[in-house]
Amino acid sequence: MGLTANDIQLFIPVLFHTSFDTAFDTAFDTASTRGGSMKRRVFLKHSLALASGLGALSAPALAQGPALRFGLTPVFLSNDLSLLNGLEEYFSNATGSRVELIQKRTYQEITTLLVAGRLDAAWICGYPFIRFQDALELLSVPVWRGRPRYQAYLIGAAGRDASSIDDLAGDLHCFSDPDSNSGYLVTTALLAERNMRPDDYFRKTFFAYGHRNVVRAVASKLAQSGSVDGYVWEVLSQIEPELTAKTTVISKSDWLGFPPIAAPKAAVGTPHFAAIRNAILNMHLDPLGKQVLDLLKLDSFGPPEGTDFAKIAGFMKKVRDFG
Repeated sequence: MGLTANDIQLFIPVLFHTSFDTAFDTAFDTASTRGGSMKRRVFLKHSLALASGLGALSAPALAQGPALRFGLTPVFLSNDLSLLNGLEEYFSNATGSRVELIQKRTYQEITTLLVAGRLDAAWICGYPFIRFQDALELLSVPVWRGRPRYQAYLIGAAGRDASSIDDLAGDLHCFSDPDSNSGYLVTTALLAERNMRPDDYFRKTFFAYGHRNVVRAVASKLAQSGSVDGYVWEVLSQIEPELTAKTTVISKSDWLGFPPIAAPKAAVGTPHFAAIRNAILNMHLDPLGKQVLDLLKLDSFGPPEGTDFAKIAGFMKKVRDFG
């Protein structure tokens, strides 16, 4: 017996902060032996692991001075400690400030903190950036494979005979996050063009709260198809080829503005704003910063000038106009 939809919704939120293989095996065994219901002790176990991990991430890197708070949404590829430690160390060295890396389960949580001024900057998604652009200042857009662009992918199980969203009707479909461009908005806009909504088109949908988790859900056949960040899928194909080999890319969107780094507009002109902007834009020039970029498979974090999020704004309008 597999996991039920309720099991998935309960369990997925902690996957980004724990080992998926360990977590999935535990969840699957529990569902198999207990009739598909997630036991409280399993959830508490992984919740405690999550709390412990977040506590470690927020430890100050330096002894004195105001902390610089940098937010990471699930667009961030990995919770690998070497990557997180490298990022924290680089920002601490480059800014001369204590640094707290703040991770949350959803885009909404990080965006809310950012708009409220409780974060100095955050790596977010183009969708919430466009929604709240009156309150946010664009700091940088990552450069991947020579350009500040990426694509949204629709994926299915390896070997599936499908070439577009029109072949996915009736699927159990996995989204990343309701505020994700590639992991939700693009697919929803495609359906709006067909006068359909996700809940009408797919047999059932659920949110995995992390692009890597979408790939894992499709690879393990928890879902028949999924909406995912193409950058994440491509990087996973390099670092976890055995995982992406269990999936296939069904279709790709047009090229879109890469998920940006933004700051509250109210922070413009402050010392932290200037420090974090300079640290981000000069990361590729620093040996430690270059190591972090190599782990992320990015070329650099480029300047915001010339970045185009017009297509994302167009997707938003399509969904809004459809109602």
